[in-house]
Amino acid sequence: MPTILVVNVNTSAAVTDVIAAAARAAVSPTTGVVALTPRFGPASVESNYESHLSAVGVLDAVQGYAGPFDAVVHAGFGEVGREALQDVLTVPVVDITEAAAHTACLLGRTFGVVTSLDRAAPSIADRLLLAGLSGRCTGIRSVDLPVLELEAAPEVTAGAFVEQARRLVEDGAEVVVLGCAGMAGVHEAVSADLADLRVPVVDGVAAAARLAESLVALGLSTSKARSYATPGPKAVLGWPLR
Repeated sequence: MPTILVVNVNTSAAVTDVIAAAARAAVSPTTGVVALTPRFGPASVESNYESHLSAVGVLDAVQGYAGPFDAVVHAGFGEVGREALQDVLTVPVVDITEAAAHTACLLGRTFGVVTSLDRAAPSIADRLLLAGLSGRCTGIRSVDLPVLELEAAPEVTAGAFVEQARRLVEDGAEVVVLGCAGMAGVHEAVSADLADLRVPVVDGVAAAARLAESLVALGLSTSKARSYATPGPKAVLGWPLR
């Protein structure tokens, strides 16, 4: 039975629970999902500073996990850190930003992203550009709700997402992507409210978990030929972490 580690980028156990539920619902019953919460880092990731801090916490959480695993899902939308995991691991690593965008491109010619805060939009745009997917994205809209408030009032959150999603469709998006791991819990409600538009709604956690499972089944993993070659032995002075 394959095991997928799904790593939250913040230290909120509540967000980790939401991510875990979305991942488990997406994979086969025979695939195990282990959700990890970093033991240190920001409570939520809503800036470049916090994103870089979280990347170290994610590395620590994955490298400190004692059990066997077959793939990793990096559950931070628009956040840094995926490349570092690919450097140090020999199993597939799938980022939810790229997984959601790639999935959306299979479903329509264009897609739009609804995220939590407006300040997250540039980071998401950068990740899509780096992945070569920015040309398919018609826009990134926000609901102006901090990450940790997304689950506080699901009906309000879903309504805000639907409003912005409809605007994305008006602007030409044929697929809507939920641009925050903490939004996984409102995916079904948003999908139902957009049913009249016949527009697919993609949740990054679910897409990444299923893609990671598929890579394991295909026997594929990250290339070690160049960009993500395993780092050589090197002293790291003063490093306080494991």
